[in-house]
Amino acid sequence: RKRIVSEDMETRFKDSDDPFRIVFVCAMWMTGFDVPSCSTIYLDKPMKGHTLMQAIARANRVYQDKVSGLIVDYVGVFKNLEEALAIYGEGPGVNIDGPVVDKEQLISALSLAIKKAEEFCSGLGIQFNSVEEAEGFERIKVLNDSSNKILVDDETKKNYLALASDVNRIFKAILPDTKANPFIPRRSIIRELERLVRKNTDPVDITEFMQDIETLLDRSIATEPFIIDGEGTSESKIVNLSGIDFEALAEKFQSGLKNIAVDELKAAIDRTLEKSVELNKTRIDFREKFQRLIDEYNQGSRNIETLYEELLALSSQLQEEEKRHIRENVTEEELAIFDLITRPNKQLSEKEREQIKRVARKMLNTLHAERLVLDWKKKENARAAVKVTILDSLWGASTYEGLPQEKFTNEECDLKAEKIYEHLFDSYTGPNKSIYTKL
Repeated sequence: RKRIVSEDMETRFKDSDDPFRIVFVCAMWMTGFDVPSCSTIYLDKPMKGHTLMQAIARANRVYQDKVSGLIVDYVGVFKNLEEALAIYGEGPGVNIDGPVVDKEQLISALSLAIKKAEEFCSGLGIQFNSVEEAEGFERIKVLNDSSNKILVDDETKKNYLALASDVNRIFKAILPDTKANPFIPRRSIIRELERLVRKNTDPVDITEFMQDIETLLDRSIATEPFIIDGEGTSESKIVNLSGIDFEALAEKFQSGLKNIAVDELKAAIDRTLEKSVELNKTRIDFREKFQRLIDEYNQGSRNIETLYEELLALSSQLQEEEKRHIRENVTEEELAIFDLITRPNKQLSEKEREQIKRVARKMLNTLHAERLVLDWKKKENARAAVKVTILDSLWGASTYEGLPQEKFTNEECDLKAEKIYEHLFDSYTGPNKSIYTKL
């Protein structure tokens, strides 16, 4: 009792990561206690009017994947709901959508959502009956063939994922009611296709494990569960181009799963570009080229064979770009400054290039040692000191070597200084804290 009195139970209950999950409420938390993660409320005493409306609202907050709450009425208080709505709604004579939906309506909504997903897939030549009837490796083949059809272009993929999301959202709202059981086979197909379609574009994180747990829960309430097992249905482990087996990818493409192979390659390039451009913003040209290839394919001006070959060529260029700092004998951090100074299209001799590398190296050494202090971006004096160091480095003031004067005008030096400052502001937070720290 002493612990309950002394602890801040409100804060603990609002924390979705706290193991404190169930609370018996007398009054105060019922009518003004906002906990978005609260999913279920059990009503065991008569309520009406404002109190009833407030109580229902406690489970009505959207939170992450939660789109609805569950109200369990033990004493029949919902008969007072219409009266409460008339008083506390938008006034008499106004039709108001009630905050509570009977599960029978959700069953109908789920049936319709599944029907829409089936019809969409049927239009792509995917028959759910074929998936359901297949067994073992044949089922895996049918699923892969089906996901390959969905991945024909980005618009088709987007539309399918939206339909699958509707099915999953309504299905979760019905659980744990056993009325969801008859829908499990078809919902499992939709879900498994969704996982295959998403596997190359969604980062690998803890949500994968949560999805597996959900699947187990889905099966646990079914009398005859629809189980998809076997190699080939797991989430993609490809994080970037370094994780791709290009020979296996070519075999997949030649086997007829062209859309899957292209989607896998697109995802690996996209993830590689995300990190590469973050480290060096002058690489934005690669991102623009990549997006142009995808857009032209979606618009029908490229066939999938051409897209595949051009993506392979782009991936080769990206892999070479990732090694360029080694060939230039600089760090990634120094290369970013070097590129900001020399691009675009600055014609330089080897001697001049080496001079600019020294400028970039000394500039960074000074910034790290003296200028990039704690919270430097919040302090006017610290920001000014960073700008002065950049300008001195480029102009050759004090002990700095400066850029080759015959190749860089005063105006160019000022423009380069602005770009370098923007880069530092985006990439560095304080002493030894930057996007390069973990490289």
